Amino acid sequence: MLTPSRSWTRADIAARLPDDHARAWFAEALADATRAATAPQAPPAADPVRTATTPQAPPAPHPADPAWQLRFVTAGRHCGQDAADAVRALLLIEARPGTKTLTRLYREGSAAERRAVLHALPSLVDGPQATPLVDDALRTHDTRLIAAAVGPYAAAHLAPHAWRHAVLKCLFTGVPLSAVADLARRAAGDAELARMLAAHAAERTAAGREVPRDLRHALTLTGTPTEEP
Repeated sequence: MLTPSRSWTRADIAARLPDDHARAWFAEALADATRAATAPQAPPAADPVRTATTPQAPPAPHPADPAWQLRFVTAGRHCGQDAADAVRALLLIEARPGTKTLTRLYREGSAAERRAVLHALPSLVDGPQATPLVDDALRTHDTRLIAAAVGPYAAAHLAPHAWRHAVLKCLFTGVPLSAVADLARRAAGDAELARMLAAHAAERTAAGREVPRDLRHALTLTGTPTEEP
């Protein structure tokens, strides 16, 4: 699978598409997204007190379903499922939709479309306003969605309590902790995370189950010494 990352460029993704048809479709889709990002925005709603007496300019065109959004939905069909996550994420980054549009695309989208939204969040949302999307993904049992949710956006904006539970969710569902962005930085000196991890390790030991290496590694990152079994 071609996993999106900050290092992927248009050329990187195009080179990994299956054929010329896919590359041509990708180029057209990016052009649609770029046009959407640079198109004039609809003006704010008119002041109802002034409307009756002040001439108003006609609103700028604002289609309900811009072409790039339709391409966002059909990317897997044209580019192949392996590259679709990266293609969709780059379309979002080029189109630069607001949080409202990102939220709608996530809520209405398939699991693959939701992953793309999560991958694109670090490039599109500066604050914590999109954390409800991360929270929603972490409530699922879809390991690919969970892995997308614990990327750089979660590292930057999830509150400590939610972030700790995201780490535990990865351990419970088998998502490698290598997916958790900035794990070492956020885990360092986190006594509460250390307590939660130690409790989870104790539960597994009491049940006769192996303590995963990832769990021991995370405990070490908190500054808590661990003992090998």
